[in-house]
Amino acid sequence: MADEECDYLFKTVLIGDSAVGKSNLLSRFAKDEFYLDTKPTIGVEFAYRNTKLGDKIIKAQIWDTAGQERFRAITNSYYRGALGAMLVYDITRNETFEHVRKWLQELREFGDPDMVVVLVGNKSDLVDLREVEVEDGQKLAEVEKLCFLETSAKENVNVEDAFLQMITKIYKIASQKSLEAKNNESKPNLDGWKEIQVVDEVAPIKHNDCCTLV
Repeated sequence: MADEECDYLFKTVLIGDSAVGKSNLLSRFAKDEFYLDTKPTIGVEFAYRNTKLGDKIIKAQIWDTAGQERFRAITNSYYRGALGAMLVYDITRNETFEHVRKWLQELREFGDPDMVVVLVGNKSDLVDLREVEVEDGQKLAEVEKLCFLETSAKENVNVEDAFLQMITKIYKIASQKSLEAKNNESKPNLDGWKEIQVVDEVAPIKHNDCCTLV
């Protein structure tokens, strides 16, 4: 599917503290690979993956951003034009969870107000080292109106679901904007994605249409 023409191109970002597993989440989703000796991301890296939703082919352009403070000015610029963000923390390091609100603040300052955000507690396979409870992640996601999942890039648990949940919700928003624009007989403002006319009937988006997976 990698060489197929796409109907939509969505720019998304992976953000969170250093060493929470962002690069392995991306490599697991894009190439079904996992590396124990992953090195810290320098600046930004990206990968593509095509996904089929109904009769539409969605190409997700996923930017993996560095978590270190010294790269913050660089990574902030990649929020612009992003339609979705996966905000990752490490369930074995409470400080990475405590920093989630700081990352959210940056997203809301530099990103699009309609950006879809999925909160991800990674490394769920390390049960004995857990410092952040599932309920803590669920509660924060509810307060901040985010989607929430716990994942394990190592054991490939919920990784596919996390990305597809983000991509699917972006697609619903894009479809709804296209339909509204068609009804208003005006060109839609779809900055950040490639516009293809959508003919499917799309139900109105509910404010909290994300599921929680742990």
